[in-house]
Amino acid sequence: MSLPVFDYAPAPENRDIANLKPYYRPFIGGEFVDGGGEPLKTVNPGTGEALAEVSTVSETDVDSAVKAARTAYERVWRRMPGAERGKYLFRLARLIQERARELAVLESLDNGKPIKESRDSDIPTAAAHFFYHAGWADKLDYAGFGPNPKPLGVAGQVIPWNFPLLMLAWKIAPALATGNTVVLKPAETTPLTALVFAEICQQAELPPGVVNIVPGAGDVGATLVGHPGIDKVAFTGSTEVGKLIQRQLAGRSTKLTLELGGKAANIVFDDAPLDQAVEGIVNGIFFNQGHVCCAGSRLLVQESVAEELLHKLRARVATLRMGDPLDKNTDIGAINSREQLAKIRELVAVGDAEGASRWTSPCAVPDKGFFFAPTVFSEVQSSMRIAREEIFGPVLSVLSVLTFRTPDEAVVKANNTPYGLSAGIWTEKGSRILWAANQLRAGVVWANTFNRFDPSAPFGGYQESGFGREGGRAGLEGYLDV
Repeated sequence: MSLPVFDYAPAPENRDIANLKPYYRPFIGGEFVDGGGEPLKTVNPGTGEALAEVSTVSETDVDSAVKAARTAYERVWRRMPGAERGKYLFRLARLIQERARELAVLESLDNGKPIKESRDSDIPTAAAHFFYHAGWADKLDYAGFGPNPKPLGVAGQVIPWNFPLLMLAWKIAPALATGNTVVLKPAETTPLTALVFAEICQQAELPPGVVNIVPGAGDVGATLVGHPGIDKVAFTGSTEVGKLIQRQLAGRSTKLTLELGGKAANIVFDDAPLDQAVEGIVNGIFFNQGHVCCAGSRLLVQESVAEELLHKLRARVATLRMGDPLDKNTDIGAINSREQLAKIRELVAVGDAEGASRWTSPCAVPDKGFFFAPTVFSEVQSSMRIAREEIFGPVLSVLSVLTFRTPDEAVVKANNTPYGLSAGIWTEKGSRILWAANQLRAGVVWANTFNRFDPSAPFGGYQESGFGREGGRAGLEGYLDV
């Protein structure tokens, strides 16, 4: 007798918890001010409806923010003992924890990712970064950078839409711990949690000007990066924009950290625990809608287990639930914007035209909002665009045509990319893990897991994935004069 099949009843989180306001303003010099730029509407990707209006900044506002940061740096922040700075960071971390549910709901509304990802991963990890760096604030003399390392000054920081609050924490926490002040521009499509973080800065009684938030589009980022009062630029985003920033800063003494695009390879050897590998692959690309630049969107499988792995992978992907990002049962939420969805559709159409074999999950796709069904490509050649270009979406390019027979062949194919942000290895042999990790040109290599982050571990890339590290002791160096 076959067992009955049960479905999940809707379990939506209450959107009122987000304390959504109709209007948000820039945060400059410790106060919320009216920006001189054109206001923008931030959109709920799950419905396509406007969430709130956001006042953006003008060039004059950016200048005011940099001057406020400079004043705070010279008069207060760099002179403050490290132990006192650490207390402020600790206070910020605790306030993020206290407002975690509010921030998680707001993040999912503004970004489109499932509430269980915002709630269980993004917001707790953001708080963890402030806790971790609070501990470093009074220990910089013992960090291995020589005696009495000095802060750089004012940091201009530009973050993407994929992890809005977490990327903010990655940038602001080390900058403040090392004695710098900050002007941060959130992504145009996801500014809300950054502006609520500004409220948290007020709650923590952070000295005015230490943190400034300037919402706007790409022109605001370019103005901030090019401002002569900026001593350090930290950018996370596309490789194309990263190259523009490098050209813009050429010949200047401004210190620069870039965390750019990626096309991560997951290498599955024949002795790997396949069920565990499938879960790692699914977690790395589908549960976050491919929103992470280190998503494992290339899969290299040893020839003898390729067919079995693909069968297991498709069966697992078919069980994923797509829908309302605020529903606690949702595995796959919405694509962040209409423009991003159009790019995904374009690249998938190119994959079809180039002859790759497409399999699409039979899951129901909502009729409103920005959604794309989980998709697996097989019979992919390394020259195809879907195998080479970054796709921020739930699309996995399975390189089944490029199955490998030997570990050396696997490494050669994994390194056949202009990127070098991350990679994954699946095998039971510890010696093979260490050997492959040393051969792979990737800043981060996970073994028998994927997309695990810790504030004590440095993260960053090689080649066209950027340079510099964020997190850990190594991430402090980018904000110090050493």
